[in-house]
Amino acid sequence: MGDLAFLNDVNRFENTVLSVGTFDGVHAGHKVLVNRVLKKAEERNARSTIVTFDPHPRDIINPGSSGIKLLSTLEERSELLSDLGVDLMIVIPFDRDFSLLTSEEFVEDVIWQKIGVKEFVIGYDHHFGKDREGTIDTVKKLGSKFGFDTHVVSKQEVGHKTVSSTAIRNALQKDGDVALASTFLERHYLLNGTVIHGDKRGEKIGYPTANLQTKTPNKVIPKRGVYAVWTRVEGEYFGGMMNIGQRPTFDGEKETMEVHLFSFSKDIYGKDIQVQFVDRIRDEKSFDGIESLKKQLDKDELTAKEILDKSSPNIAKQRN
Repeated sequence: MGDLAFLNDVNRFENTVLSVGTFDGVHAGHKVLVNRVLKKAEERNARSTIVTFDPHPRDIINPGSSGIKLLSTLEERSELLSDLGVDLMIVIPFDRDFSLLTSEEFVEDVIWQKIGVKEFVIGYDHHFGKDREGTIDTVKKLGSKFGFDTHVVSKQEVGHKTVSSTAIRNALQKDGDVALASTFLERHYLLNGTVIHGDKRGEKIGYPTANLQTKTPNKVIPKRGVYAVWTRVEGEYFGGMMNIGQRPTFDGEKETMEVHLFSFSKDIYGKDIQVQFVDRIRDEKSFDGIESLKKQLDKDELTAKEILDKSSPNIAKQRN
């Protein structure tokens, strides 16, 4: 199992193979780098490590912006990396002072002295440090000085997997195209949250729902609508359908996220669950009454089950 640690809590370990970046979403492009870290770590019998940042560097460097929405929280990122086999995810608190470090100061003071490194895996186009002046040559020069190797992942090796976190955000937020996002991520897009009390209207029409509250306000929420989903509850996976929106049939004002689980009757209020989006069923719309809504929900359930019959959930590895 992989671990999550903040920089100040990390014990220096020289026999480490690492890569550095935001790794938001841990998408297909990121996995090329991660898999190279894993391969090199196995060859050296070393600690495989991903170094990432919180908050997102763009929020600090461009403080006037509205804030970037994230594809993965730190906990989600850690779980995704752990499932791939990474030993350790190190989180660097990214603040204004840190943003002013030159690339050489970052590699020497943070990577070499605090974390330890035997091999630095870097993408062909990666820039880092103050004003993004650090390059592959910077890492190679400091590697020669301190005695660690530099491995460059070439453009050809990344190939068709040069997807971006921005493209995935757009697919989710603008179009609700969770199926396209899944191809970029090479897994279902996931959302972790806590089940909170709702008004129980769904229960009265035969479709009880679990209202979900995310743990962070800057998590990407797919476009309003109805989705076929897998949901993880206490380590088990259940098919279901999720509505994101204001429930116009009931004159709702506040946006809610409600998931109805098939063949499920447990009380899960206060529990943490994970929703995995498989495909979009339809837009949210208003109905002229409860009966019309219920007929549509019956159709949605059939559609969701057809979708899920051709799908399977992302199964997390067992954790101690």
